[in-house]
Amino acid sequence: MRALDVAAFALDAALYAAFGYLFFYILPLTTPGLGLVRFWPQVIIPAVFAVIFGPWIGGFGAGLGIFISDMLIHGNPILSLMAGVTSNFAGFWLIGYIANKNINWKIPMLGFGGISALLMWIALTFLSTDAAIYAGIIFVSYVILLVVVWLTPKWRSYEVGSMIGLLIGSAIIGTMVPVFSQFFIMPAATELTPLAVAAGFGYLIWTFTTEIPFLIVLGPPILEACYRAFPSLKPQTKESQ
Repeated sequence: MRALDVAAFALDAALYAAFGYLFFYILPLTTPGLGLVRFWPQVIIPAVFAVIFGPWIGGFGAGLGIFISDMLIHGNPILSLMAGVTSNFAGFWLIGYIANKNINWKIPMLGFGGISALLMWIALTFLSTDAAIYAGIIFVSYVILLVVVWLTPKWRSYEVGSMIGLLIGSAIIGTMVPVFSQFFIMPAATELTPLAVAAGFGYLIWTFTTEIPFLIVLGPPILEACYRAFPSLKPQTKESQ
């Protein structure tokens, strides 16, 4: 591993952990009615690192960063390893891997249309709090995604990667948090309180809807600024997109 890779990994993890802790300290928003999973706009940090330095740097940096911030906020290592570390590693690894590939974007976009419709249905069916708002965010995010992909061909792979990576990461959180609750006491609880399947859908929708706007809107301009400031970091595959 190059010295640059080690430095990028350390910086990725440090920035992710620090901004995560500070943002939660200033604005401690969590999943309505369920708590625990935080409002997390700083997802853009490991996404940028994953695209510039590769999926392993982005994935491992995000995994370590979320673990550190989890220990500072709720202090449960088992929960962090089951839900936080796995979801962040998988999600940002996929973003970094897909972003620098030349892909056929039309088929994924059709698929995302169907997935967006499914997520809207889940939000309206299983969520009792702000369901219409979540459904609206999903719809608007898909429209923004279509516009960005259509108008900026060079960022198509990044946008597709962001959707896939965040969907997988959100699904892991929506699955593993309820699984954890079946066997362990949740943070801030005093007794075992197993969560139902609907809670998993709630975590999935909350994670996806509160993070996807930051990835698809902020990613391209931040990456463009990084490439202009440091041209040597620009992947060669970007030229052919």
